[in-house]
Amino acid sequence: MGPAMVSFCNIFFLLISMVVGVTHGLVNGWLNAHATFYGADQSPSTLGGACGYDNTIHAGFGVHTAAVSGALFRGGEACGACYQVMCNYGIDPKWCLRRAVVSVTATNFCPSNNNGGWWCNPPRHHFDMSMPAFLRIARQGNEGIVPVLYKRIPCKRRGGVHFTLRGQSNFNLIMISNVGGSGDVRAAWIRGSRTRAWVPMNRNWGANWQSNIDVRGQTLSFRLTLADGHTQEFYNVIPSSWRFGQTFSSRNQF
Repeated sequence: MGPAMVSFCNIFFLLISMVVGVTHGLVNGWLNAHATFYGADQSPSTLGGACGYDNTIHAGFGVHTAAVSGALFRGGEACGACYQVMCNYGIDPKWCLRRAVVSVTATNFCPSNNNGGWWCNPPRHHFDMSMPAFLRIARQGNEGIVPVLYKRIPCKRRGGVHFTLRGQSNFNLIMISNVGGSGDVRAAWIRGSRTRAWVPMNRNWGANWQSNIDVRGQTLSFRLTLADGHTQEFYNVIPSSWRFGQTFSSRNQF
């Protein structure tokens, strides 16, 4: 085999490797998945679902949101996580927009179908996106299913972390939203002005965290640890005059 043929073969196998890498999401940290979209008649601001965000705009996430499959949702830990998603034009040039990328926040869960074959069944990675987000990367067609590549990205949020008070009587439920950094909260603690130590909170569901102490009439502080390991404390975020249903924003952010 002459030098020219060797050179040609090297280039050929390099190109094949690049195509395979893109197909399986192995280039520059991109992973392989598929994407669909929510009903066109739904308001994207209300797609908080399994994370508990009543309004994604009020929670600080805008309308570019997605419900993620169980492989990504991780029992609610993914709530608030940010992803960059692009349609895989190399696989589906008919429906994918070339070089189009959108950033979305995980705000809901795409459940499995016990009958099998559903896009959100494990171990599949899937994004069921709001219509505005989906149309940033693909045309509406092909039954609304397109191959995509995705990767985790840091969340860029305006203002501080939001803490919404829910519950009743001595049952305290705190919804945590508008979190920067990795965006997904792994652990949370609460401390009242009459509490001497940080008290661990348990994830009740989605982005809602429950404490087992009565903190009524106290100024409240919080400590959060994100999935990437970063920890930050938010002192005196909520005044002692707080009422259930109110939302308060911290001065600092991840």
